[in-house]
Amino acid sequence: MFAILTHPAKLTLKALCGLIVLVLSVTTSQAQTAQRPNIIFIFSDDHAYQGIGAYGNQIVKTPNIDRIAREGALLTNNLVTNSICGPSRATLLTGKYSHLNGYKRNDRTKFDTSQTLLSEKLRNNGYQTAWIGKMHLNSLPAGFDYWNVLPDQGHYYNPEFIGQPNDTTKYTGYVSDLITQFATGWLEKRDDSKPFFLIVGHKATHREWMPDLQDLGAYDNVTFPLPSTFYDDYKGRKAAADQDMTIDKTMRMKFDLKVGVDYEKDFLYNRLNAEQKKVFKAYYDKVSKEVTDKNLSGKALVEWKFQRYLRDYFSTANSLDRNIGKLLDYLDKSGLSKNTVVIYASDQGFYLGEHGWFDKRFIYEESLKTPFVIRYPGVIKPGTKVNDLVVNIDWAPTVLNIAGVKTPADMQGKSFLPLLKGPQVAAKTPWRKEAYYHYYEFPQPHHVYPHFGLRTNRYKLVYFYNGADSWELYDLQKDPKEVSNIYGAKGTEKLAADLKIKLKALMDEYKDDEALKILATAKP
Repeated sequence: MFAILTHPAKLTLKALCGLIVLVLSVTTSQAQTAQRPNIIFIFSDDHAYQGIGAYGNQIVKTPNIDRIAREGALLTNNLVTNSICGPSRATLLTGKYSHLNGYKRNDRTKFDTSQTLLSEKLRNNGYQTAWIGKMHLNSLPAGFDYWNVLPDQGHYYNPEFIGQPNDTTKYTGYVSDLITQFATGWLEKRDDSKPFFLIVGHKATHREWMPDLQDLGAYDNVTFPLPSTFYDDYKGRKAAADQDMTIDKTMRMKFDLKVGVDYEKDFLYNRLNAEQKKVFKAYYDKVSKEVTDKNLSGKALVEWKFQRYLRDYFSTANSLDRNIGKLLDYLDKSGLSKNTVVIYASDQGFYLGEHGWFDKRFIYEESLKTPFVIRYPGVIKPGTKVNDLVVNIDWAPTVLNIAGVKTPADMQGKSFLPLLKGPQVAAKTPWRKEAYYHYYEFPQPHHVYPHFGLRTNRYKLVYFYNGADSWELYDLQKDPKEVSNIYGAKGTEKLAADLKIKLKALMDEYKDDEALKILATAKP
């Protein structure tokens, strides 16, 4: 092109003008591409917000997640629409509630990739896209230029990955390290003429909580305080009383806490190589001996299980945070930090002994709320906090907004980017006052009754159905632990009636016809 410009005599004036327009157009396009930010969405599994330093936990160490929050924004009321793994990932990709995106439960449902997807919208608008790590949607990634994902739940040690086009390869190593290795490897080889969108899906901290060898025993010198609701009696809460997710009765000594494991026959441990097995077995043999020697029973055994659970859980979280740090370091060293948005979130919240539980599912705060921190250099002021009710249907529209792409009409969320730009912009931004929730999976695996409800800044109203058939109402200002169901109490009649009207309005807005039919026949 520039060789031609050195011989203007050979060009007509019209041709020369056309060429100048072309050069300006290319230059402008390149400048716009350079300004459009890269976006990395780090997505963990079952990582509780109350187990993160930035959210107030002073015992555990999460320096790299804390760094993202410190250098950007932290959402204090980031809620999910359906507190369970696969459905949350489907919502990230679609910006829609489970009843519309078709993925309600963690079963063998195959995620419908023909619907409007975040990844496809970004790719069609000039982004290079990739998903690396855990996906858990019973389908291969769609709308992604590159993927290397774990089959189903994946394994902590020596896991298989499915690459393109559909090749399964087993790797030696720990899953968090491998995911980071593949992510940085892709970043090295990407098309650097395009901005990129990368989802890094971590397996940690999903149940069976197998820490990396270097993290075994990381919290053995810590005695975790029992949550105030650990011995909850579930009075006035039929569904809470009838679940199967307690540390006492549901958590298994062998599978969950590694007591008395058969390292040759058990499918989780016979995949370890000789060196890994030696270290792993030596540590957990001591754990098994401890509980055998103590001969515990009753509350003493339950509390021992609680301590053992949290020690494994947070030791597993160490690898997650450390690998987030590796990725941040890579961005710094490669010069990508200045123009890369980094988001960290979990697929939903998780119980760390509250109400005596582990797992998620309920609309109660510990599983309804999930961590969300975001760093956007030059746009989000470091140390920003957002207290508004953000829902995970908002994640996709926000990412699209950051990328300069219009939100598709069939996405039900809206961008909360204005809320991240400071109190003056946020104050001018109309935002929701109520958030809607609907959970479906029943009776397996934890016998949590299906339910729907809404949360406001102060109140929560929920209806359990399919056998529980009961209402619950909480004043979160007076009862933040949600142990006092005030539905039906004298003086709450108008409040409950008003909240039911708002609940129905949300069902109408989000087109949840199934819920509307149940609500119409719900017990008063």
